[in-house]
Amino acid sequence: MKRALLLLLAFALPIATVSGHGGSHKAPSPKVETLPGPEPSAAHRYFGDIPLVDQHGRTHRLYSDLIAGRIVVIDFMYTECGDACPMMSGTFEKIQKRLGDRVGKDVLLLSFSVDPKDTPAKLKEYAARFHAGPGWYFLTGDKANVEAALRKLGGQVESREGHTNLFILGNEPTGLWKKAFGLADPAGVMKVVDSVVNDRG
Repeated sequence: MKRALLLLLAFALPIATVSGHGGSHKAPSPKVETLPGPEPSAAHRYFGDIPLVDQHGRTHRLYSDLIAGRIVVIDFMYTECGDACPMMSGTFEKIQKRLGDRVGKDVLLLSFSVDPKDTPAKLKEYAARFHAGPGWYFLTGDKANVEAALRKLGGQVESREGHTNLFILGNEPTGLWKKAFGLADPAGVMKVVDSVVNDRG
């Protein structure tokens, strides 16, 4: 791809010319034309690069930073939830342990807060309860951005208590996406996780 773009660039540039008679003259600077980049993938067009903020206050783009080229395990939660969310986060902790050092490399765990009142500081405190390590992101941000991300992922809510209890698992490189019931026995969830993580297309 890089080689093809360089060839296109070479043909797009006008040839530098030397004018005058007998003297040495500096050729005029060639005009550089900007070439269009490669078309974004269908997944990129669908998810978009919605900016979100993690529990450490760092900003990430939904597709380019969190999904592209990776395997993702996604859930929806809020820090004041007293029943389903801690159970699902507990299963995420088990997934993190099972996948080991793959988390933060080719696998990311993404917990989206459905509560606009969840600040990065509150998410960081919640994350510590489940020993969240590198590669497990608790995500919030501007209310409109979070709502847009939730819609893309099928996790939109009318109230925080109405969040879905489903895990969404995706292998972006192979295009395999599955769902699992987040309150199910962790052993059963692990089978779904393994099928997505180990998919080779």
